Amino acid sequence: MIFDVKIIISLKSGMLDPEACAIQHALSNLGFETEYLTNSKLYNVGIKAEDAESAKARAEEMCGRLLANPVIQSYSVEVTE
Repeated sequence: MIFDVKIIISLKSGMLDPEACAIQHALSNLGFETEYLTNSKLYNVGIKAEDAESAKARAEEMCGRLLANPVIQSYSVEVTE
């Protein structure tokens, strides 16, 4: 069975995000005031697995080995059929 997996990679709290700062500043210049802005990456992945637990474990392995830097980033994994 193929599972649809959504992986979101974000910087951990307290990490400097220059891209988000630049976007927030640009929004302010356009008249849009924001209290905060964060930047995340979204990966939609189709994973072939026996069950949802196996698909999630595989996605978490992908994050640990390539997609996320565990020192400065956190990730979340959501699996649907």
